[in-house]
Amino acid sequence: MKFLLTRAKGSTTAVAERLGVSRRTVERYRSGAMKKPQKRLQEALVQETEAQWQPQVKAQARQRAATTGGLVISCRAFFGFGPEGTSDAGRMRDIMTAVSPMDADLILAARESGATDDDLHELVDEVIADAFFRREGGGHAGLHVEFKDIERLDISF
Repeated sequence: MKFLLTRAKGSTTAVAERLGVSRRTVERYRSGAMKKPQKRLQEALVQETEAQWQPQVKAQARQRAATTGGLVISCRAFFGFGPEGTSDAGRMRDIMTAVSPMDADLILAARESGATDDDLHELVDEVIADAFFRREGGGHAGLHVEFKDIERLDISF
């Protein structure tokens, strides 16, 4: 109840409307006169708290990824950048790589702005190529990396 009141800037009327109870009931919980809510009110409290809390948690995680933490991309896909018969030839690879906060911000901003799956695929392709093959894999600046046939793609904060 305290969390919902804080989010509603202390408005007992607004919290009461969201929970489907009287304003007086909210005041009783705030003062401590009532402590254990009935089942229906308990369910409403959980639902409203989660509705208010999750966007806040997601926004904080996104901000951390875009400024300091970056992302970790783990995938299994067809990667290749060299001629057949060499160790660099295209094949299915399992790759896990850290992505810089700058690249994380690009991916997350594109996703939030409604980018299509194809647009996101190209962006993730370039980010993985930069992070795994071009920088960590020997610094081949102009290297063209083929990325297709994705079996698994996990992005974590």
